[in-house]
This record gives sequence, C-alpha cells and structure tokens, in this order.
Amino acid sequence: MRKSAFLVIFMILFFGCASQRYQYISEGSPVNSTKTQSSPTKNATSSTDKSGNNGKHEMRGEASWYGPGYHGRTTANGEKFNQNAMTAAHKTLAFNTKIKVTDLQTGKSVIVRINDRGPYAKGRIIDLSKGAAEKLGIKEKGHAEVKLEFVK
Repeated sequence: MRKSAFLVIFMILFFGCASQRYQYISEGSPVNSTKTQSSPTKNATSSTDKSGNNGKHEMRGEASWYGPGYHGRTTANGEKFNQNAMTAAHKTLAFNTKIKVTDLQTGKSVIVRINDRGPYAKGRIIDLSKGAAEKLGIKEKGHAEVKLEFVK
C-alpha cells in the first residue's frame, strides 16, 4: 500500500510540475490572437518543409547563457564543454542539431550546435555558451528574447 501511494504521489509531482516553455503555432494561425497573447507559453511558428522537423522549424522564447564553472566538464552528449565554442543546451532538440539564434531586439544572430541539456532556469528555452552569448551581444544582459530556427 505504501509503495502504491508513494508511486502515485511521485507521478503527480513529476508529471504535474512539467510545463511547456514554448508553443508551436501551425501555419496560418493568427500569432496575435487573444488565446496566444494570454498564454504564458512562448510562441513559435511553423511552415511545411522536408527537413524532418514535422514542418516546425521556428521557436520563440527567452535565451540565457552559461560557461564559467562548466568549462571542461562533460556535456550531456559526452564531449568536453568549451565555454568559448558556438554551442548551446536545449531540453529536447537532438544533439548536433544546428540552430540559428536571433536576438529579437537587435536582429543579431548566431548559429550554434546543440551539445547539452538545459536550460534549467524557469522560462528559458535555450542556454547559449559564453562565446555564443558574446557574439550575439547578450552576455552583459544575461538573457534576451530570441527566435530559434533549424539550420539545414
């Protein structure tokens, strides 16, 4: 009985605390609809292509960066983390996926390769390496609203 109760409580906590940090919006959907505006999730647009991404190749949300304290440590894909490389952490994208990250405020963009898992800060959709954050111009701010696009 105790094991069953523990398992039920664990499942409620585990699955109940999970939340989507961004939202895909199908092509032709009004991005500025009231449902989209009132939603706490981030917006993403989609279009159809043959990239294998189910036609979804753009996400929007908040990016942050990491580096000091992790330099030289092993990343989730097994390689050594180089804070000066053009890499990033994402919760679900496949390792070695290349992503174009564009700062929505400045229009600057960089291309990064996914090699780690994260971010773990609430409300973030991607963690950039220190090098990528510097090149994008967000290192001093610490975070920025960005658009993520799959690179073929």
